[in-house]
Amino acid sequence: MATRRRSGSTIPAKPEYITLGRLALTGIARLRAEPLSPEVLGDLKLALTEACTNSVRHAYGQGPGLVEIVYELHADRLIVEVSDCGEGFEPAAARAAAATADELAEGGLGIAIIEALADELEIGEGDRGGSRLRFVKLLA
Repeated sequence: MATRRRSGSTIPAKPEYITLGRLALTGIARLRAEPLSPEVLGDLKLALTEACTNSVRHAYGQGPGLVEIVYELHADRLIVEVSDCGEGFEPAAARAAAATADELAEGGLGIAIIEALADELEIGEGDRGGSRLRFVKLLA
């Protein structure tokens, strides 16, 4: 049976707290028997930063809110899910903006970055409303 470790954290939807999510990701990555290369860990941190930034910028307007980050480490992959209970957004519109190179919208570029760095990407509505972004990085 494959080893699986799951951990999560909830941060305030403010830019200065995104670093805490990155630190938790680094800690989770260190639990692997074989360490991640600096390049792979850097890619994962960038993808996480972009996902969290979308929630921080767009979910709650200027009001308070929370961003939940869940990490799931398997022997062959790392799954990261970022969700909020804010306004949400239309995934198809975000992907269309990311696909239009000369009209990259703010936020659309973040989705394009995550899509380029991850092996799988899902964007949808969270369990309690808001948005949910889940990406998978294959490690084996």
